[in-house]
Amino acid sequence: MATSITADTRPPFVIAKARTRFFGLSLDECIQSFFGGSAAVAVIVLGLITLFLFREGSAFFTQNQKNLTVYRQAGLEYVDFIRQQERDHTALTRYLSDLRLRTLTHFTQVEKLSLADANARLADFDDYAGRYSDAVGPIRGFVSDLGDVATGIKTKFAVNEDRLIERSQLLAAGKTAEAAALVIAPIDFKTELQPILGALPAYKEASEAFAAELTALGASAPALPAPELQARMEKFKSLNSAYIAGFPAVVKQLETWDYTLAVPFWQSFTAFVFGREWLTASFWQDWYGILPLLTGSLMVSLVALVIAVPLGVGAAIYVNQIARPTEQKLIKPSIEFISAIPSVVLGFFGIAILGTFLRDISQVEWLQWLPGFPIAERLNVLTAGALLALISVPTIFTLAEDAINNVPRAFKEASFALGASKLQTTVKIIVPAALSGIISAVLLGFGRVIGETMVVLLCAGNRIAIPDFSAGLGAFTQPVHTMTGIIAQEMGEVANGSIHYRALFVVGIGLFFLSLLINYVAQVIVRRYRISIG
Repeated sequence: MATSITADTRPPFVIAKARTRFFGLSLDECIQSFFGGSAAVAVIVLGLITLFLFREGSAFFTQNQKNLTVYRQAGLEYVDFIRQQERDHTALTRYLSDLRLRTLTHFTQVEKLSLADANARLADFDDYAGRYSDAVGPIRGFVSDLGDVATGIKTKFAVNEDRLIERSQLLAAGKTAEAAALVIAPIDFKTELQPILGALPAYKEASEAFAAELTALGASAPALPAPELQARMEKFKSLNSAYIAGFPAVVKQLETWDYTLAVPFWQSFTAFVFGREWLTASFWQDWYGILPLLTGSLMVSLVALVIAVPLGVGAAIYVNQIARPTEQKLIKPSIEFISAIPSVVLGFFGIAILGTFLRDISQVEWLQWLPGFPIAERLNVLTAGALLALISVPTIFTLAEDAINNVPRAFKEASFALGASKLQTTVKIIVPAALSGIISAVLLGFGRVIGETMVVLLCAGNRIAIPDFSAGLGAFTQPVHTMTGIIAQEMGEVANGSIHYRALFVVGIGLFFLSLLINYVAQVIVRRYRISIG
């Protein structure tokens, strides 16, 4: 009868080795715990950063809603309807100034007149432009007078808010008598707004007279000496007519405006996401719109990728498939060393060397056909993008070369066996097989440049405005500001907990979601190409 072997009856191993243990764990278990702990720490840190961002930024939209409510109740919104009318007239006046400059150039360069004679020929035009510019005087007076009243109401509201905070602080400190002594006069917005609302009939009369004067000026525009200049004058007349046609809409906005109308919460969100202004510490109204910052970040990143992708991917293919071993030993460390250069050093290089070089070369006559040339300001999208390309090339190069290395060797051998040349194998077999990894490399390079701060802060020009896209590709030679740049520039100057402080955190959240989107798109593309390769 067979006897079963149990743990008690099993004979001991012949070779017995004592194992060193740390806190009851073997060496293998310690190593496993270390790597597992590192992964856990990474997840925890990511979670804490996310939580911190949302905790600091979540209150922004509530504060922005209050900001917009004060803007309405104080009458600033009402005055801005008229102010926009004035701004549109200013734009038309600038159009006339540009037309005068073109006409002067025609007289001096085409008709070869002296400067004095050219100016004399432009006397009628100058008189016309002057009358057109002065016509807005009464409307400008309304903006000034009503603006003073509106800012006065806003100032009273701000003083009350400060005193409420001071009272709460005194009460918290137990100083009841001092808190009771603070005078906080409630604001009767209906009464305060009467000077503004009562000016509507006078404004209507002024607006009608203004429209009549502009109509007469549109009919009496002077003739210009060249067909292309006359065509521009005809366009000015049509713009002037469209401008006048918009006056009734302004009057209707003023008539239907209601300061008691609540600002919905969604308007606080849309004002930030679609806002075209980032204006802080303004005596009139602060605006927090992310659109110019997002546009600047995307434009700089696009320039960087246009330069970096051919260089990084091309270098990876050459080094991995074509270069001799001596070339590989020289090129690969050189490209990877670029990533070790501090970004602030690259920023100095951009300010001192690259920006000046690009502006100087843009002055060369035979390059004037390029969009945006000559460059007016040396710190712009092109300068910052060129430097960011330098930063992203090592990332794209390294990841693209890894992707090429991961292509099975059998692909290459099969191609050679069928008689393909080395170049044919590289172009038609290796690169398509590694395409998913190369696209990942490009997208990770994109993530690298859109998160870069120092270079764009030093070299992008830091103008918070959406570039003039009517200039075509010339928009890429204009200054911009970026999401990372605004955070780095303004975070050190804002009061903790203020709306400005929280707006910067919301910009950071936007950058966070943009990075998530880039990684998601990278995964989708990689998965799709992997399926197609089969």
